[in-house]
Amino acid sequence: MRVVRETNFAGISPAARGKVRDIYDLGDELLIVASDRLSAFDVVLPTGIPDKGRVLTQLSLFWFDLLRDIIPNHVLSAAELPAPFIAYADQLVGRSMIVRKTRPLPIECVVRGYVSGSGWKDYRATGKICGIPLPAGMRESDRLPEPIFTPATKAVTGHDENISFEQAASLVGNEVANRVREISIEIYRRAAAYAQPRGILLADTKFEFGILPGAANELIWIDEALTPDSSRFWPAAEYQPGGPQPSFDKQFVRDYLERIHWPKTPPGPQLPSDVVAATRAKYREAFRILTGSELD
Repeated sequence: MRVVRETNFAGISPAARGKVRDIYDLGDELLIVASDRLSAFDVVLPTGIPDKGRVLTQLSLFWFDLLRDIIPNHVLSAAELPAPFIAYADQLVGRSMIVRKTRPLPIECVVRGYVSGSGWKDYRATGKICGIPLPAGMRESDRLPEPIFTPATKAVTGHDENISFEQAASLVGNEVANRVREISIEIYRRAAAYAQPRGILLADTKFEFGILPGAANELIWIDEALTPDSSRFWPAAEYQPGGPQPSFDKQFVRDYLERIHWPKTPPGPQLPSDVVAATRAKYREAFRILTGSELD
């Protein structure tokens, strides 16, 4: 099974490399390539996961299309490649998309439907998540009475930091902050309602939005959409509040790294083949359940 951990094309340099994506500047557009890189505890590991980048790209395309009536998204094409990249189609097909260039908002738009992750830590310490008061006596993984919008800063390295709505508004303005809160919660509600009868609970997810250049200042949905990397997907049949839940992501990797007592500092260790295979299977399973088809 081929692993594309990093793209390297003769005479073409990426404008940026994120934890997972390589981004190429095409002028008014971008070519975004989802690699098979995997990060755990904020360290990019040396072992890639086969098919991971293809799952992220094709699942994002699925959601962008399904929910396109809520807000426009940045996708222009996932079927074509710009001329300089055609020679590398074997590395790019299925894991790349041409998108509109925007001015990204400097916040992550997180929506939570359940008490989990950093939200659970906040709740235990304060009875709130990002300053939002919650009912007393909630357990880890309990469903919230209503989905909540809990923005975060964007960290270039390390963890994003949860912030209050007021702090988010100070970064993007009150009008934009209110708009992205409304849109984010609507996307979450629609996606959760779609996923639950198919056997997946959408515990939480994060979105990114950008402003198109020009007089209209149009807000559009960018980056990725409701993937195992940006979302916490739980198998509905195994849901038992009161503790952490199994999930469709890199759980096998995190469990392995905890078992070997890795200090969670670079460099990351190589992953054994059984952990790679189990993680690949979870990503593919999430894709199959949500889209109703096998990954091409």
